[in-house]
Amino acid sequence: MEIIDAVVLGIIQGLTEFLPVSSSGHLEIGKAILGDHSVPKESLLFTVVLHFATALSTMVIFRKDIFDIVKGILKFEWNEDLQFISKIALSMLPAVIVGLFFEEELEQLFNGNILLVGCMLIVTAVLLFLADKAKDTQKKVSFSNAFIIGVSQAIAMLPGISRSGATISTSVLLGNDKTKAARFSFLMVVPLIFGKMAKDLLGGELTFDSSNFTALSVGFIAAFVAGLFACTWMIALVKKSKLSYFAIYCVIAGTAAIIWSLS
Repeated sequence: MEIIDAVVLGIIQGLTEFLPVSSSGHLEIGKAILGDHSVPKESLLFTVVLHFATALSTMVIFRKDIFDIVKGILKFEWNEDLQFISKIALSMLPAVIVGLFFEEELEQLFNGNILLVGCMLIVTAVLLFLADKAKDTQKKVSFSNAFIIGVSQAIAMLPGISRSGATISTSVLLGNDKTKAARFSFLMVVPLIFGKMAKDLLGGELTFDSSNFTALSVGFIAAFVAGLFACTWMIALVKKSKLSYFAIYCVIAGTAAIIWSLS
């Protein structure tokens, strides 16, 4: 893999992991426009490295929260921190179930179905518009909310549905505080990323070529730095009700994708 490809892919991963524009949807659009052979193929190892970088950037941004949660868990009491972790675990269930039992069906959707991508980008835009109009509150995510947010995360496996956009919007539309919604959305994906990494590692499909070490390192750094920026920026945008900008973008991108697919 070329160094420039590693940098570009790292930046894209770092940004789209947090910004509500659907990385999977944009990749499908890119393949359709440029052709499959024009898009650099990510190795499984490179994908794992990029996901690890974005998970690490999340942990850096929320390091104080994570430290406090760990301290709270070590008290071995049914306190707020243990409840929060339990909510995170509950939110993971829908995505885990879909990933385990419908993996092949999901993979079939990632075959250049640009019409589906365009429609799902429009759905993402609607969610973002609605979330932007919601009133800010001080409400925390409840257990029932956590499961519903988890369902939205599972649905976001569809190409064109933004994971961060769907989970944050769902949380806000359920009446939760916007800052708390963003915090929950970003922290809930960390265990999923590490779980997916563990699955890939234990699957024995990863191969390491020392000649790609530089590309892997550069991609990791690019994804990590872009993730730090995107995560911080997204939290500020949610708090200030600025998601409508991304909604407009998703409408434009989705409409263009639909027109492209029908032409």
